[in-house]
Formats: sequence, C-alpha cells, structure tokens
Amino acid sequence: MRLAADRPWSDIEITDVAQEAGLSLSEMRDLFPSKGAILDGFTRMIDKIVIEGTTADLVGEPARERIFDVVMRRLDAMAPYRPALRRIAWALRGDVTTLAALNRSALNSARYMLAAAGVPTEGPLGFVKLQGLVWAQANVMDTWFDDDDPTQAKTMARLDRELGRGERVMERAEDVRRLTAPLRAIGQALFDGRARLRRRERAHHDADGESKDPAAAI
Repeated sequence: MRLAADRPWSDIEITDVAQEAGLSLSEMRDLFPSKGAILDGFTRMIDKIVIEGTTADLVGEPARERIFDVVMRRLDAMAPYRPALRRIAWALRGDVTTLAALNRSALNSARYMLAAAGVPTEGPLGFVKLQGLVWAQANVMDTWFDDDDPTQAKTMARLDRELGRGERVMERAEDVRRLTAPLRAIGQALFDGRARLRRRERAHHDADGESKDPAAAI
C-alpha cells in the first residue's frame, strides 16, 4: 500500500513489494504468488477488522441499517490506505481479467460482511445479494475516494441510495421468483419424469441382457 500510494500500480513489481516488506523473493512467493493475491490478502485483513468489531448493538434494527453500519465500518478500516486504493482502482478499471478475479474475492468478502450484518446469503437469491453488495460497495467507494469531509456526508448519502436501490432489486427478484415458481415446478416435474423413464429403460435393458447372456446361467 505504501508503494501504491506513490507509484502507478502497473509499475510495481513483485520484487519491489518484497524489498519494501523486508522479505526475500522466496518468502514472498510462499505468501503471495501475485499482486492480485496481495490485494486478496488485503481484503481478508479488512474483513477480519470489520468482523472483530461487530457487536450486537443493531440486532433489532432493519437489515438495511445493519448493512449500512458494516459498510461504513469497512470504509473506516480502509481509510489509512485510501490514497493507494484510489490509484489501484483507477489502474484496474480497464483490466477485465484482473477485475473478474477480484470480483470472486469480493464475493467471498461480501458473504462475510452480510453475515456480520446478520443477513442470510444462502438460497436462490443468495448470489443476487452478494453481487449486489459488491457493486454497491464499488459505487460507494467512487464517492468515498474524493470525500474529504470528516462527516463523510456524501459517502453516507451515496451508500443510502445504493442500499435503497438494492432493496428495490431484491423486491423485484423475489416477485419474479414467486411468479415463475409454477413454471419451475412444472419443469422440475418433467425433468424428474424423464429421469425415472431413463432409469426404467436402463433396468429393462439390463434385465434383457442378463436373460440373453449364457454366462448368467452358470
């Protein structure tokens, strides 16, 4: 993060990171095989700070308030690294491959953040919640990068809008799920019927094969 605060992300070599961290290249390889892995490690470090700081104070509050608290605490944990994160985010905007890899890491992080907020992520709409939080946090960080107000008013307003948008998306997704439930039930019944038919045909084939096989009588 010290290197990234002062230099373009694309100019930082693994050897530079090892030297800055006081590690040999061999030790560095054991810890992090790539710069992307370093960012993943940073994400896990921030996750741990947020999780360890979670209390039961907001247990009775709506899910939106609990998620708001988790995201703001996450931003507080990342605050010392904001200059570096700003430069890294801008550098990676056009790197589709790296962004796809980082999205997988972000989805894992979102699972733990929602767990810290007491929001379930299993079930048919679990992925929608996870990816939605990832997108919301990315949008909020765009505002946070340039929000120098100690009260973080702009950041909180952006987060509130993103969470409101997320609630509306989840409501529509739940409506679609309910409306398509009969179709999914019919499709599942047809699939189960074809599977049973294939099993019966296989059983008849096996039985015919045994009756015609002379070795079966020995």
